[in-house]
Amino acid sequence: MRFTKMEGLGNDYVYVNCFAEQVENPKELAIKVSDRHFGIGSDGLILIKPSDVADFCMDMYNADGSRSEMCGNGIRCVAKYVYDKGLTDKTSISVETLAGIKYLDLTVDKGRVVMVTVNMGAPELLPAKIPVRSDKDILVAEPISVGGQEYKMTCVSMGNPHCVVFVEDTAAFPLEEKGPLFESHELFPNRINAEFIQILDRKTVNMRVWERGTGETLACGTGACASTVACILNGLTDDEITLHLLGGDLKVRWDREANLVYMTGPAAIVFDGEIDV
Repeated sequence: MRFTKMEGLGNDYVYVNCFAEQVENPKELAIKVSDRHFGIGSDGLILIKPSDVADFCMDMYNADGSRSEMCGNGIRCVAKYVYDKGLTDKTSISVETLAGIKYLDLTVDKGRVVMVTVNMGAPELLPAKIPVRSDKDILVAEPISVGGQEYKMTCVSMGNPHCVVFVEDTAAFPLEEKGPLFESHELFPNRINAEFIQILDRKTVNMRVWERGTGETLACGTGACASTVACILNGLTDDEITLHLLGGDLKVRWDREANLVYMTGPAAIVFDGEIDV
């Protein structure tokens, strides 16, 4: 099977062109290719498929084989793949995901995509639709007890569920210990992606992320979008901010009048290869 390994700010996935390849058991394949010792090494598997409702379809699996609705870094790489590999010559494309159709604008330099802006759609704040077990209409600075300690969480879905917590110092935060406890907390019936945010100023924050089914990753696009919404809802930042992630920077803007979130960031090909499946 031919594949391409790609990364968006270090959030890396194995991509398969399903216009040319057939994948019979994507769950097992995701586990195999994601293994960083015996496989290719990645945060998961993304299949690029035909779509009846958009230009392309993105089918995504986490490193543990579980299905994921969307990935902001992953979808930027899909855009680069389809343009750079000649599957489209359009610089504005639509991609079908489990979280709905997303619209992407490609910045091209010397025939290659160097930056992608994604219309990530409207943030979902209703707990039942995130989902979070709560009777409230919105969860902003809501207390949550994790590992015997109380935190304040703000919950947002950007097609997949996120719990955003503000901390004094992201570098010092014990993510390896706390991340799994947030992910599997009883309040989250489908588990959760947890973001930990340090406010630097009105336009800049630091972010670390614990992704369900994968663990800490260098970046998370939907998490950056959810974190931006959380920052604004808590009155901590302006409507457009730069997020410093371990893998690099993302720029995110919440157009509150249109209720749409826009994310801009890079995508890169690491290498092409072939694996015996």
